[in-house]
Amino acid sequence: MLEEIKDSTYERMTQPAAHCPVLIVEDDADLREMMAQLLTLEGYETATVANGREALDYLHSAVAPQVILLDLMMPIMDGWEFHRRLEADPEIATVPVIVLSALDQARAKTIHAAAFLKKPLDFDRLLDLVRTYCH
Repeated sequence: MLEEIKDSTYERMTQPAAHCPVLIVEDDADLREMMAQLLTLEGYETATVANGREALDYLHSAVAPQVILLDLMMPIMDGWEFHRRLEADPEIATVPVIVLSALDQARAKTIHAAAFLKKPLDFDRLLDLVRTYCH
């Protein structure tokens, strides 16, 4: 009986909050879709966009996500400019951002992100980080 309770508690602790919205901002279509599929299979509600401009448009037209997965090097509007505009907008400035980049972390430090994940991505670590911010 005690083992059943422990197992049940562990399952609740490792499962995402129901319908936790995650916004994926990534210009690589294959990687963007792979992350979306992985997170959807894990029970997260995902939205995907290809650049910072689309991300800002999305954030002003939909329910704010609980976390943003942000690539830095994108066309049209890169991750640095997107993050500057995010921080300047009080309606969305508090959404945590997890930076995903092939750049070294020192170059990404100019963004005060909640976390940094180096590409190629460690998908287990990605899931751990998303769980941290989805509640």
